[in-house]
Amino acid sequence: MARVKGSPKRRVKVVEYRLRIVVGILAALVLAVAGLAAAAYFGGHKVGMSGQERAKEDVQRLSTELAQWKSSAQEYEQLLENSNTAAEIDRQSSEGVRQEVISLKDEIARLSEENTFYRGLMAPNEKASGLTIGSVELVRSRDSETYNYKVVVQQLATRHNVLSGVLTFTVFGRQDGIETRYPLMDLSNDVSVEDVRLRFKYFQVIEGQLGLPENFEPEGIEISARTTGAKVQKVDKKFGWLVEEL
Repeated sequence: MARVKGSPKRRVKVVEYRLRIVVGILAALVLAVAGLAAAAYFGGHKVGMSGQERAKEDVQRLSTELAQWKSSAQEYEQLLENSNTAAEIDRQSSEGVRQEVISLKDEIARLSEENTFYRGLMAPNEKASGLTIGSVELVRSRDSETYNYKVVVQQLATRHNVLSGVLTFTVFGRQDGIETRYPLMDLSNDVSVEDVRLRFKYFQVIEGQLGLPENFEPEGIEISARTTGAKVQKVDKKFGWLVEEL
């Protein structure tokens, strides 16, 4: 009985010894794993921090370059705007000068025409005397559908008396290939009678607007002026359809 009792005590010791070995091995493994984990963490953290620093540096560099490009773009945009503004100012200045030259030329031509006209009134040619048709003008309106007309009737004389009479204004041409004549009253809202009244001492201007019928091709104008009274004077003139542009 004593042998049986002593035998279990030896087996307990072996189990305890082996258990200690297993626990030691597990502890060593845990420590090794923990060490590897710590090393991996700190190594990854270091690498991550290094990559983050590089990323920050790249972002800062790119931000600086972007700001520089934006500044350069704004400078070029300002230069382009200044160039366009200068070009527009030059264009407007050139156009203004051109219009001024045209206006001065027109004014010179008008003054020259008026000077000739008044000189003819005050110092007429010896062979030219009495009632005469001075000039006829046709100017196309901006809408290109109507025309501004002006007829000047004058008295050439060394001693001017008041003249009374009538004037007829007729546009002739072809409509659908047929010769056609239109009195001024049919073409202009400014005239309501065929015979326009005349009364002047030196000259009289008849002016207004006229429009042409559809399919009518004008060829010219016939003007007839006649005085009334004891000594009748009559003058007839034919003019081509010469139109000035505004």
